[in-house]
Amino acid sequence: MQIIAHDPARFAALPDYPFAENWLTIDLGQGLSAQMHYLDEGPKDAPPLILFHGEPSWSYLYRKMIPLLVQAGFRCLAPDLIGFGKSDKPDDQAFYTYARHVDWLKQWRDAVVPEVAGLFCQDWGGLLGLRIVGQEPERFALVVASNTFLPTGGGKASPGFLAWREFARSSPDFKIGGIMDRGCQSELSAVEIAAYDAPFPDEPSKAGARAFPQLVPVEDDKDGVADNIAAWDGLAAFDKPFLTLFGEDDPVLGQAGPLLSKRIKGAEGQPHAMLPKCGHFSQEDRPAELSQGVIDMARQAGFLA
Repeated sequence: MQIIAHDPARFAALPDYPFAENWLTIDLGQGLSAQMHYLDEGPKDAPPLILFHGEPSWSYLYRKMIPLLVQAGFRCLAPDLIGFGKSDKPDDQAFYTYARHVDWLKQWRDAVVPEVAGLFCQDWGGLLGLRIVGQEPERFALVVASNTFLPTGGGKASPGFLAWREFARSSPDFKIGGIMDRGCQSELSAVEIAAYDAPFPDEPSKAGARAFPQLVPVEDDKDGVADNIAAWDGLAAFDKPFLTLFGEDDPVLGQAGPLLSKRIKGAEGQPHAMLPKCGHFSQEDRPAELSQGVIDMARQAGFLA
């Protein structure tokens, strides 16, 4: 197995992405290590807000939200998951597991932002982030979730997800920028599509992106079912502000919003919403509404003045 480092030339002059690079060495296991890239914007003494991206995106997805959230008073921290963005990419799909991704993110969290933080998560950012909230609820002041869930088997999955999983597994035409464009209701420009393509110049670099849909534990025999069932105990009891803002036009996870909100104590009575003209990548389509939801929850929690 090879571990692919990013090519800085492919990330030159990205539109609306003026953020400084930050790096942390992650222990991948099996004697291997990798460099994880992350953004760290805003005053270091400001309330920390963690932004977890999903599949097949990277921290570029948060370029519209970060300025709004920093202006509101947050310190925004957005890692590129191992296998995505500027972070290193093992080229073996089989090396990527749900448990390893959780471990790698926990290493990053413990090293970079060990204090209590807020969380915004979408897609696989929620499958990872919500499990961590369930395991360590005391470390989170608020959660805003968009187009995500914490599945526990049962064989229930939307037709949209099943089609996407098969496409990621078998399609020879797996162009990340085009996938991102089709997952939005707003049209991405050619340079924005190129920015989403930047981390993935060839097939080996897409191993993580190909692997993620296959790891979702929607069937009972999938790894992760038992861990997610256990995490739901802590997640359901999470009594701090928890808001769901989902896209009406997301065929993969759009209908999961009410299923998520009705199971979590801190979600009771919150202004949950299905956002119109909003696809799977809600950060592209509705950055202002998502950011305001985070701000409102943080103020409700007394986490932001």
